[in-house]
Amino acid sequence: MISERLLQFIWQFQYFNKIHLQTIEGELLQIIATGQFNHNQGPDFLNARIRIGDTILAGNIELHLTEADWNRHAHCNDPNYKNIILHVLWEHPGQVQLPLPTIALKERVSKVLLQRYCELMNSQAFVPCSGSLHHATALTWLKWKERLLAERLIRKSVMVQHYLQQSNQHWEEVCWWMLARNFGIPINADAFEAMARSLPLTILARHRNHVHQLEALLLGQAGLLDKDFQDDYARLLANEYRFYKIKYQLQPIHQQVHFLRMRPGNFPTVRIAQLAMLMHTTTSIFSQIKACERVKDLYALLQVTASDHWHTHYQPGEQAAFKKKTLGSQMIENIIINTIAPMLFAYGHLRNEQHCKDRALEWLAQLAPEKNTITSQWADLGIQNQHAWDSQALIELKKEYCDARRCLECSIGNSLLREERTLVKLE
Repeated sequence: MISERLLQFIWQFQYFNKIHLQTIEGELLQIIATGQFNHNQGPDFLNARIRIGDTILAGNIELHLTEADWNRHAHCNDPNYKNIILHVLWEHPGQVQLPLPTIALKERVSKVLLQRYCELMNSQAFVPCSGSLHHATALTWLKWKERLLAERLIRKSVMVQHYLQQSNQHWEEVCWWMLARNFGIPINADAFEAMARSLPLTILARHRNHVHQLEALLLGQAGLLDKDFQDDYARLLANEYRFYKIKYQLQPIHQQVHFLRMRPGNFPTVRIAQLAMLMHTTTSIFSQIKACERVKDLYALLQVTASDHWHTHYQPGEQAAFKKKTLGSQMIENIIINTIAPMLFAYGHLRNEQHCKDRALEWLAQLAPEKNTITSQWADLGIQNQHAWDSQALIELKKEYCDARRCLECSIGNSLLREERTLVKLE
């Protein structure tokens, strides 16, 4: 079944046979200007111009699958639809007559185009057009990736803006929340963010010079110091936390922190210890991020090692073989890609500072491409993934367009459908 969005696509690009074009009333019709596609409320196309007979009309155009949709969508009494000069239908069963010039396109559209669209909508492949991707030009891919990356970062800017509203426009506080969330990696992201929100920077600043106090506050708020420890350091952390919990009237988070099916190096206890060291070694971290010009400056800022106790522990009170718990390059890149670059871009976007947006994009272009299930499958299809700039765009394409079957809004899907333009003829 054709969708109204496909009908809009057909009209926008005029993919139908216009020879001897007539209204259903039998009057000759010439399309002078199709109009501008309207993404907002109101008619589908604005500021169009047509000629019916000897009369030129200027106004708006509305599209429906059948004429009955006009009343079904309550357009009769809507002032937005007073200046409709043409009603474009997919088919005209003749059930309802409207006092508007009307045209039906069903018999004028290529069956090849309709078949191609149907294949895209029903495809069970990784992406609907996986078998035809090589037809899209390199220039089409480059321009589309640029737009995808911008869309992804602007969408994340909306989240940052929401956080700013919750923090009374405190950029440093928001940065702290987002960094903590990133340290939680997907499985513990919500819990780590809740932990960060429960410990304002004003409290952390008082203990910045004592890393074990920061560890106590963070681990305690995450509910990880509730055991009866025998280890001296673990008991010290637990005692410190009990004292500060009363002093600051802290409420531990309700989210459970998970360890299941996780490598020891990614245990939440290790990540919290590294996060504590980051807060110990930095002051006004978002200001320091803004001052960084190169990716290697960010590496220097983030390359922290948990305090000495954690070299022989993965969890409080549980001895393990010696291994320094340094924040690895893969995790650092993950933080830059998913938190630091989006936040700097959001800062530039919301404050109209283009150099911040440009720097965030430069950082992504300097980082190695992400390797995950999505990027691996794009690589199997022969799609270039040279750096994080590419991989972020490809993730956005898969999640926001391919999975949602937004092929008509996708430059790649659009270009593949437009290949059928030579077949748009009366069959």
